[in-house]
Amino acid sequence: MLRQIEDFRKDWEYEAEATGKVLNALTDESLSQKVTPDGRSLGFLAWHLTQTLPEMLANVGLKIDGPSHDQECPTSASDIAAAYAKAAKSVTQEVTSNWTDETLLQTDAMYGDTWARGVTLFALIAHQAHHRGQMTVLMRQAGLRVPGVYGPAKEDWAAMGAPAMP
Repeated sequence: MLRQIEDFRKDWEYEAEATGKVLNALTDESLSQKVTPDGRSLGFLAWHLTQTLPEMLANVGLKIDGPSHDQECPTSASDIAAAYAKAAKSVTQEVTSNWTDETLLQTDAMYGDTWARGVTLFALIAHQAHHRGQMTVLMRQAGLRVPGVYGPAKEDWAAMGAPAMP
């Protein structure tokens, strides 16, 4: 659970930047990439991350500048990345402007349970990391370069003249 707004701000800015790097590496053609015919596509996952920001935080009283949950997924990867960047910036602004450290202890009804707001913010970050991981697998299958997030990606090691870590 996050207990200080400043800790969230630092974590969120890193995570949002990491998600932005992944989204900016997508191509329009890659958006249809799936692991299985009935699986979620790369475009679906990218748009889901974007739509979740206003959807999840509306449950705790924040108004995030992002797409509604029923808005269709764009067919342009750059449009998805731009919508995400705008919504992610709005998350930082809304949380830091409207909440205090004490606010993080308040509870809300969330998805059939009761969560402290600090838990909600942690879940938002974890949700991003979870789906970014799924996206990187699909990106590799689509032949895209995967950006390093929590350390160098295979291509980063090669650019440094080092063998990729096994």
